[in-house]
Amino acid sequence: MVKLTKIYTRGGDKGETSLGDGSRTPKHDLRVAAYGTVDEANATIGLARLHTLGDSDQMLSRIQNDLFDLGADLCRPDGGTNAKKAMRIVSAQVNRLENEIDAMNEKLDDLTSFILPGGSPASAHLHLSRTVTRRAERLVSELSQRENINPKALSYINRLSDHLFQLARLLNEGGKHDVLWTPGANR
Repeated sequence: MVKLTKIYTRGGDKGETSLGDGSRTPKHDLRVAAYGTVDEANATIGLARLHTLGDSDQMLSRIQNDLFDLGADLCRPDGGTNAKKAMRIVSAQVNRLENEIDAMNEKLDDLTSFILPGGSPASAHLHLSRTVTRRAERLVSELSQRENINPKALSYINRLSDHLFQLARLLNEGGKHDVLWTPGANR
């Protein structure tokens, strides 16, 4: 468990931060941008949860915890100090997302067009979460091209955006209140 006794350390006053293995890196480092954007996605999910109840809220609660696991995974370089003890995303977390996506899909109307973000407040917030998650995925993908990372981390963030999309549709009464794109409608 993490125990924080003091929030500020002054350690970042010169533009560097500590990674999970204790090494120092610039705050603008790609790894920091990746796990920082995962944190941002988590915050947007917190906003969405202001509008969810029951099973949907429980799924999002699990996802928020997983996103802290993902941040912990990404902030500790592969092969660094104590790498074997590092928190890593595992297949079971990816599989849970896939199972939940499949279960939601059975309850949804078929898509007849692309969907514009909106509908219910929960859905609008989840679409925002989905786009922030996609940005995080792009950063994690770029990081994976430059450094060794846990491949399950990339799988998880990829699957998460699909999950958020499906949940947004589910919370729009199974897709009945999705806001559909009408190509060229305003020409």
